[in-house]
Amino acid sequence: MAVVSDLIPADSDPPVITGRSAWIFSDGKAGHEAQCQGVVEALGLNAIVKRSNLSGIYKLMAPWGPLPAGERMGKNGSALGPPWPAFAFATGRTTIPYIRALRRHAGLQTYTVILMDPKTGPNSADLIWVPQHDSRRGPNVVTTLTAPHRFSPARLEALRANIPAAIAALPTPRIACLIGGPNGDYHYTDADEERLVASLGALIDNGAGLMLTTSRRTPERLAKRLQQTMAGKPAIFWNGDGPNPYPDFLAQADAFVITADSVSMICEAAATGRPIFLFSPTGGSPKFDRFHAALAAYGATRALPAAGGPLSMWSYKPLHSADTIADEIRRRWLKRAAMLPGLVNATRS
Repeated sequence: MAVVSDLIPADSDPPVITGRSAWIFSDGKAGHEAQCQGVVEALGLNAIVKRSNLSGIYKLMAPWGPLPAGERMGKNGSALGPPWPAFAFATGRTTIPYIRALRRHAGLQTYTVILMDPKTGPNSADLIWVPQHDSRRGPNVVTTLTAPHRFSPARLEALRANIPAAIAALPTPRIACLIGGPNGDYHYTDADEERLVASLGALIDNGAGLMLTTSRRTPERLAKRLQQTMAGKPAIFWNGDGPNPYPDFLAQADAFVITADSVSMICEAAATGRPIFLFSPTGGSPKFDRFHAALAAYGATRALPAAGGPLSMWSYKPLHSADTIADEIRRRWLKRAAMLPGLVNATRS
């Protein structure tokens, strides 16, 4: 088992991997693809995204089943044929048959990485990453507290250098309110919605500037109530029209209010080192509980006080798991190249 810290390592190997080729097998889900892109960008690879195209019985059999013959994996002239990439990444159930097949065809020419538990055997990839709160462990499994994403230190710094006028006009503290919605573990009762609306309204009344965005899971009635609460106040409510201000919200926030069901947004906010206040709707699960307990113990999150309660400010070392995972991939790949000279080309291509 390899448990890896999220903190960016002080020393790293020479960037011999930079510029090499990579395939990303994607199921089309933005969150899954962003995890892979975050690690790819941290490694400095040139990536091509290849969409999974499974249907019928092949989709039902994923992640354990084979690819259909029509995908032509390994065939010359095929989109899934040689020349093989130096690296390949996959996340999501329907992408796993692709990376398993690639590993069989490409062998040591391609270093394979699966993000999230594939629910298959350890030989499915050279390296498997899972979040720390997952139970999977093994010699080729690495874990981090937060999930990888594309908000690198460099990207956040660039965003902070160009503050949009609408955000600059808000009073401070500027609080990004990132609202999710019901999922398989959490649900939003009428009392939960009342509590959330009251808490955010109180933040405005106490002088904060709010930057609020909802998600596809946010109940329409809750989104409308939040929009009404923000109307005419020092707040920005993004309703889905125009360019998505989420990256600027993330970079410019002095603090965050995030619903506990929104793991991806919590992980992205934790890359800033700014306070994260969690609003917990009804429900939860042992897996969510482990995640939230670990982040609270690290010092990234605290519970959102009741409406009108004071907000304390604090800081912590930002969590950048994409960099950490990339460093572990680099270390293992270079070790394999040193052990198997002639079979693994460790020079820049």
